[in-house]
Formats: sequence, C-alpha cells, structure tokens
Amino acid sequence: MKRLLKRIIVVLVLIGIGFAGYWAYINLYKPNVNLEGKNFKYVYIPSDADFETLLNELYSEGVIDNHKTFEWMAKRMDLDKNIHPGKYRINTGMNNRQIILMLKNNKQEKVKLTFNSQIRTKEEFIEYLDNKLELSFDELDEYLSDDVILEKEYGLDPDNIMALILPNVYEVSWVTKKEELFGQIKNYFNSVWIKERRDKCKKAGYSLVEVMTLASIVQGESGIASEQQKIAGVYINRLKKNMPLQADPTLKFANRNFEVQRVTNADKQIDSPYNTYKYKGLPPGPICLVNMQSLDAVLNYTKHNYIYFCAKPSLNGYSDFSSNYDQHLKYADAYQKALDAKGIKR
Repeated sequence: MKRLLKRIIVVLVLIGIGFAGYWAYINLYKPNVNLEGKNFKYVYIPSDADFETLLNELYSEGVIDNHKTFEWMAKRMDLDKNIHPGKYRINTGMNNRQIILMLKNNKQEKVKLTFNSQIRTKEEFIEYLDNKLELSFDELDEYLSDDVILEKEYGLDPDNIMALILPNVYEVSWVTKKEELFGQIKNYFNSVWIKERRDKCKKAGYSLVEVMTLASIVQGESGIASEQQKIAGVYINRLKKNMPLQADPTLKFANRNFEVQRVTNADKQIDSPYNTYKYKGLPPGPICLVNMQSLDAVLNYTKHNYIYFCAKPSLNGYSDFSSNYDQHLKYADAYQKALDAKGIKR
C-alpha cells in the first residue's frame, strides 16, 4: 500500500512538473509572433504611451498571436511599470519573454537620418523628418518658423535656417525631441566651422550664412572642386562690382523646379528673392544642403578677373570663363547649340 502511494505521488509530481513545463513553454518560450510570412516588423510606441497603449500598438499591428499569455506574462515581468517609447523590431519566432525583455529594457531600434544635397528646401527637410520620426510636420514647421527661437538658439531666421543643416548621418530615437535633434545638428555645424574656416570667412568679408549660400549656388553649378573654386571667384567678382549674380541654380530654386536642365526667359520673370537675375546680391539663404567640398571651394576661391562663365558644349561639368561679354556670348551660343543638338529643351 505504501509502495503504491509513493508511486501515485511520484506520478502526480511528474504530471505537475509536466504541466509546469508546458505552462512555461506556452507563456515563456513558445513563439508568439504572427508576421504573416515576414521576417520582422517594426512597432512604434508613442512618447505618451501607457501599458494599454503599448498593448494596442502591438495588437493593432497584428504581431502578437496569443494576447492572453502575453498580457499575463507582461504583468508578471512588470512591463506595465517600464514603458519606454520608441521604435522596436519584432522578429519572427520571438516568444513572450524575448519581446517583453526587449520592451522593458528599452532595446529600441535607432532611426537613421541621412541629410544630403537632395534636400533643398525647408519644406522638404521637414517632410523628411515627419516621415522618419514621431515629430509632426506642423510641430517642426512651427519651430523652424519661430524668429525668436531661431535667433536665440542659432543666430538664424526662418529664411536662412537651412544654413544650419549640413550633410551628415544621425542615428536617433524615433521619439527624439526637436530640441535634442537640433542640438546634435548644431554641434555638428560647429565641428565643421572650425576656427580656420571662420577666419577665412571673416577675411573674405562675408558671414557664415553668406558663405553657405554662395557655396550652395556654386554646388548647383558644378561638382568639380577646381571648377567650383573658379566659379566662386566669378560670383565674388560680381558681388564686388554690384552686378547681379544671374545664377541659374537660384532660378530652379525660385521656381521649385529642380529637374530642369535648361532655364528659360520665363523662369527669369518670377518675383522671388531667390531670382538673382531680378535682384542683386545673395539670396536669403542656401538653395540646398552644402557639402564640405563646395564650402571649402568658396573659402578658397580662385582669384581672377573673370566675371562670366558658361558650361562647355561638351557638358562635362567644366566651364568656359571670360572677362569680355562678347566672348561670353560666343561661349553661351555654343552651349545653347549643344543643348539643342541633344534635344534638351527644359
């Protein structure tokens, strides 16, 4: 009888262990992700999220298969007391414990922001951030239109704030605040504008914004460093003579038509401070994000007597320079004929 009782107890214990193991498997180790054939999916937890919001985000994205086991385990592991907003990557095959630990320990995915010269306008910049971060278009637009804040924080205004944005790559949290983001942008700006560059800028008699603006125009004319230095010299000569810059890249910016290869007389009629055919001097701010080569080309511009230049008819990125208007007209005629021959009308 005693032997039978011992056997029953052993069996019951084994059954209990079996149930405990099965319970642990179901709640902790069994994969509980349903990504419908995908390898991973991102879930975004907003900055004001509570536990209910977190669950709603997971469930609305359809990534959690068994809600009951997930919620039960999440509360036992105190996830409801450790909510960290951000972007999280849910991989196929993950179990409750892995998901909860990732969320609880704030193992979020960073968002990669790549700022390059393809960003030309403030609106394009804001739209890019709006698509990448929790920050909304309206919030960013309001911030970058606030004269008081921009002057206090960056010494800039809504018309030239894009001078602050230099090509760079940042890795930030999806829920990063605008002050944090622009703090990083400002730090990088200051790291680029070292004393040597600031001294050259001061020696040339231009402000940082003016140099950035001219560099953006030069960048729009050519991508070849030696040509950029010569072109910068032309524009500086024109500024010194109080001549209009008559820079075609500024017309493209004024018309918000960046794909055209050929500007027309109609383009020159637009009433915009960026129309350097109509208004003398530099426009209010840069017409694209300025790379280091273009910036240094302006700071180290070639000194010469040229006041005209025109792209070579070979369209190879180089230009023909002249100090004589009649010679310039001959170069311009050859260039126009080259465009005609290639069928380039716009």
